[in-house]
Amino acid sequence: MQATEDLKLLIDAAHASGDIARTYFQADPEVWHKDGNAGPVTEADLEIDTMLRTDLLAARATYGWLSEETEDDEARLSHDRVFIVDPIDGTRAFIAGERHFSHSLAISENGRITTAVVYVPMMDLLFAATDSSAATLNGAPIAASSQSVVDGATVLATKPNMDPNNWVGSVPNIQRKFRPSLAYRLCLVAQGRYDAMLTLRDCWEWDIAAGDLIVRKAGGIVTDRHDSPLMFNSPHPKTKGCHAAGPNLHKALQAKIRQPEF
Repeated sequence: MQATEDLKLLIDAAHASGDIARTYFQADPEVWHKDGNAGPVTEADLEIDTMLRTDLLAARATYGWLSEETEDDEARLSHDRVFIVDPIDGTRAFIAGERHFSHSLAISENGRITTAVVYVPMMDLLFAATDSSAATLNGAPIAASSQSVVDGATVLATKPNMDPNNWVGSVPNIQRKFRPSLAYRLCLVAQGRYDAMLTLRDCWEWDIAAGDLIVRKAGGIVTDRHDSPLMFNSPHPKTKGCHAAGPNLHKALQAKIRQPEF
């Protein structure tokens, strides 16, 4: 099956990405700042991006390409299958010498993710899923939390998400936690270590593509902030936020998110 073959390809590429990242980790890599306040990029990001683009497209010449560190080419829109990758998700953490960064690799087919890998190299954690297999962590099955009530739920989110203007009624009584990589946050929800993750601002596809499938194949639900399923390889590759949780909690937490008035 194509997804199984693609999964092996992504796993090998993720390990190769980790090998490169380790050589630069806590070694003062060169850093540049992108235009438009788009954040930092390091020589490690660029080296990994070049390796991934070269190796993955050599193996799958008919697939398109979307990466945070490659100038976008609208030719990807003509491909049914597209690689969607973030060479280092959590670049600021990587620069700071913090271990919670990841490599996020996914393949979309007609807008939905079919194959996904997120690798956290400094902890040797490899999360994976295909559309025909369960989500795993280092080969063992994982499952999203069974938490069903909002009160006391552990939710990975940045502080601005808890602004009262974002919520119906009062701000929910959750235990807010944080990790710098969106891809890793999604995987922690898939693993059941946290009950939910939430970001209400628009998300780049490469940050959440792999995690979307991993959460769903772990039994969770992933939507945008308006409760719509995520679609990928869009002309403008952003989603309207991202909300992931187990099936019971997702419905309860989603009901508390304030929606715009039209």
